[in-house]
Amino acid sequence: MILTAHQPVYLPWLGLFHKIALADKYVLLNEVQYLHRDWMNRNKIKTGSGLIWLTVPVLHKEHRGDITSKKKIYNDDNWMKKHLDAIYFNYKKTPFFEDYYPFFEDVYNKEWLFLADLNEYMLKWFLKELNINTEFVKDSDYTFEGDKSDLIVDMCKKLDADTYIFGKLGKDYAVKQDFDNAGIKLIFQDYNHPQYPQHFGEFVPNLSIIDLLFNCGPKSYEILMSNNMIKSDLKKDTENKNNNQ
Repeated sequence: MILTAHQPVYLPWLGLFHKIALADKYVLLNEVQYLHRDWMNRNKIKTGSGLIWLTVPVLHKEHRGDITSKKKIYNDDNWMKKHLDAIYFNYKKTPFFEDYYPFFEDVYNKEWLFLADLNEYMLKWFLKELNINTEFVKDSDYTFEGDKSDLIVDMCKKLDADTYIFGKLGKDYAVKQDFDNAGIKLIFQDYNHPQYPQHFGEFVPNLSIIDLLFNCGPKSYEILMSNNMIKSDLKKDTENKNNNQ
């Protein structure tokens, strides 16, 4: 079984969806350290005057405030209107605006207390729109032990995974010997970002998934997977290596 995991991030980039699409099971890591100045509460979109950040303001002084699942949104700032307006004015002329904009109207008219709940809700919708049917579970439903590399090894053991997909930066902290000892194959994703039709001039990569959806609609999954490894290739490679052992 192929496993991957990630913290809940806001309006994720394409690479996260490629990683999830490769896996049989995806673990949403809510019960881990909240990463300040990371992607958990912000992402970028393209505008006619350049890139802008859409940032969800969060509270910093609270009980267990550094645990992802407990990170509260600072709702005194009218951030939801700012984000909805930014999406409207910068994507209203895209081909698939009418297909997706109602979802964001609905999201930004709800009351959100915890950032992780907002991110999870949106992630599940993105996965549905992309027709990515990877099994979705949360770490809060299990008792995983350890930190960083040790946590992933324990997760793989308890979920009976024989293959784990790290992002590219996983090489910085994955202890390969521990995975070898546990009989777990490691994959380090190296995402080849595709180009696609995009408004406002020259193509810019590494934006939120909403940029791809508004511009490309039903073709978004095919585009984000193009020129990258797909699940059948990964499974075939794993089977061949197992047969040669």
